[in-house]
Amino acid sequence: MTPLDIGACLGVIGGGQLGRYFVLEARRLGFRTVVLDPNPDAPALQLGDTTIVAAYDDPVALERLSCLCAAVTIEFENVPAVALETLSERLPVFPQAANVTIAQDRMQEKRFAAKHGLPTARWQAIKCVGDTRAIDPECLPGILKTARLGYDGKGQRTCESAADVLAAWRAFGEVDCVLERKLSLAAELSVIVARGTDGASVAWPPAENVHRSGILHTSTVPCTLGAAVVEQADGHARRLADALDYVGVLALEFFVVGTGEGARVLFNEMAPRPHNSGHWTLDACITSQFEQQVRALAGWPLGSVRTLGPVCMLNLLGDDGYAERVRAASKRDGVALHLYGKREARAGRKMGHVNCLAEQRDVALESARWIHEAATDTV
Repeated sequence: MTPLDIGACLGVIGGGQLGRYFVLEARRLGFRTVVLDPNPDAPALQLGDTTIVAAYDDPVALERLSCLCAAVTIEFENVPAVALETLSERLPVFPQAANVTIAQDRMQEKRFAAKHGLPTARWQAIKCVGDTRAIDPECLPGILKTARLGYDGKGQRTCESAADVLAAWRAFGEVDCVLERKLSLAAELSVIVARGTDGASVAWPPAENVHRSGILHTSTVPCTLGAAVVEQADGHARRLADALDYVGVLALEFFVVGTGEGARVLFNEMAPRPHNSGHWTLDACITSQFEQQVRALAGWPLGSVRTLGPVCMLNLLGDDGYAERVRAASKRDGVALHLYGKREARAGRKMGHVNCLAEQRDVALESARWIHEAATDTV
């Protein structure tokens, strides 16, 4: 791919906060942008040079996007793959439709990962009543997950028995599901890797993640699990990106089981885009995940992933303490506050995040804890 010139127009399908940061970084690097999203109030639509309010697979909208743009990317993985295939007949589209198709289905993800040497938790497909009557005992106790469209803990239910699996499968509408053995986790990690059109790749250091109620709470760098775990996670991420012949930014989530030299890093899932757990790169790294997304899409060389120091990213959710946490973050030294421009602060909705930077990891974590526990203006 011939690198795009400054001033070229880049398209992004999806107008959420990830698309918003893509637009900001594209603008900073001298590119124009087009954003396609069905929601006229979507955060990225507030900033794009041109906005298209339409369904992701609207043929007229896709035609306009292809006419305006030199290349197109996505903000989330549930864009219809056929829309990306249609666009790719006219201009570069990264990630490719085939990559997105795999990422949209947990079964395909796990099979692809295993095929290329990435271990996973024991699992089985649940597609019909018969599957619920032939449960692999090694998958119980387990977590039943919808094969498609689940995120932030949605579409998941813990199951202790085959009867639980049947009840959960019916509650999910009898859609295709994955039953995954419930593991005793030492930690959860994510690695974000960027890969260019020339096959060169770079990966940020693994982030150690903490979830609450299925939603990411904090991501902290550096992780504290030792060099062997870091090496495994980094190797898995690069191997999968190469196997996909991926172009762009790819996030991989991992489970860590065991400790010390016996620790194992298991593939959980991937997202063919920048990721919530990579928001720390906006303030604590030479090149953010969003700048890297722009660079890869434009065919530019990838930027440095050198970190500037320890950091803890804390999500700001739209719960009762949201406003107080924003005020606390705004006056805390070493904290970068990011708000997404969403008009309604609903419970559990990601409204923004803070990046807490410090010279020591423990200090960054304490700063994030202090903000999370803020309850009044007097904190």
